[in-house]
Amino acid sequence: MLATLLDVTVGVGQEPAARSLRPAVTWLLLTDFRGYGSARLEIDDRPVVLTGANGAGKTNLLEAISFLAPGRGLRRARLVEVDKSTPAAPASSPWAVAARIETGHGEVQIGTGRDAASPSGERRIVRIDGAKAKSQAELASLIAIGWLTPQMDRLFIEGSGGRRRFLDRLVLAFDPGHAARLGSYEQTMRERQRLLRDGSGDTGWLGVLEERMARDGIAIAAARRELTARLAADDAAAEPFPRAALTLKGEVETWLGTMPALAAEEALRARFEATRRRDGDSGTTEAGPHRSDLAVRHLGTGMEAAQCSTGEQKALLIAIVLAHARLRARSTGAPPILLLDEVAAHLDGSRRAALFAALQTLGAQAWLTGTDAALFAGFARAAQFFTVADAAIHPTRT
Repeated sequence: MLATLLDVTVGVGQEPAARSLRPAVTWLLLTDFRGYGSARLEIDDRPVVLTGANGAGKTNLLEAISFLAPGRGLRRARLVEVDKSTPAAPASSPWAVAARIETGHGEVQIGTGRDAASPSGERRIVRIDGAKAKSQAELASLIAIGWLTPQMDRLFIEGSGGRRRFLDRLVLAFDPGHAARLGSYEQTMRERQRLLRDGSGDTGWLGVLEERMARDGIAIAAARRELTARLAADDAAAEPFPRAALTLKGEVETWLGTMPALAAEEALRARFEATRRRDGDSGTTEAGPHRSDLAVRHLGTGMEAAQCSTGEQKALLIAIVLAHARLRARSTGAPPILLLDEVAAHLDGSRRAALFAALQTLGAQAWLTGTDAALFAGFARAAQFFTVADAAIHPTRT
């Protein structure tokens, strides 16, 4: 059933939308996704404003769009958790999302959903123009999608893992191969750790794995360094949002700053070999780009982001996302699609107006959610407005 859905539902019975000049979702279908049994939405390339009460299903729509990119979506949920279920029917069909995407180079149809046939139930099917993709990583070459959620408001004060994931999502917009390298590095690291835990003593195979980890790890770190430097060099006027200074902290990044990439790769491989015993005893991998961190500082005050007020931390996050979107628009001619969940609620009037103006200047299709439609009045006719209630979507009456 899922394969049939992904093959044939996108755009069936639909007249093609007017050709968009910027990346945009123009048609979206959700099936058995969270609270939605079925929901369909047809839109153009303007920003989309979704308003409704808390729990109405607004964030679920953004999450569905986030699955059009590689990864686990903006909630990082287990795939089985996304299936629609009720107390009366705790098990249901696997979820699916189908979409028509304007990439700026042509229209693409994407279908994705949970593969119920996989033993773990945690494998995702992806189809592009009806053909099964080899991996999720192929999505990154079609379109860039970024997001901000309320959970990310604590990005600067919680663990480094969230900051790495945030940065990797930004890198992916410029380097589609980044997702594949991350996946390869993590898989190889798990395999190495299994060998160390089992004490197999297969040093030859360990050497192969460590060489592969070193190659992928240096490429990952180099891509992060390059994008961080480009973002730090952004000098576009951000008022009233603060400018952010970004730096990467980590042993691998230090090597890349002082030696050629091939020498850094050899240094990392040697480090893996030298820490085998400790890694086996601890059950972790001591060195590598999975230990790196993104440091952010408010350039106006000189304060580290973690020391700033909650409001300034939010403003710094928005400033980074806008700088990234500007950089991608300049570099590729196409800004990313932006998913901004409840982003306007904690901004004052001047920052809301500045955000809306920046999105229009970028030409980005941004999806924004909120409980109060009045917060988005600054968009006027520059956006399309929908009301979400009880997992149903309707154009907002004006």
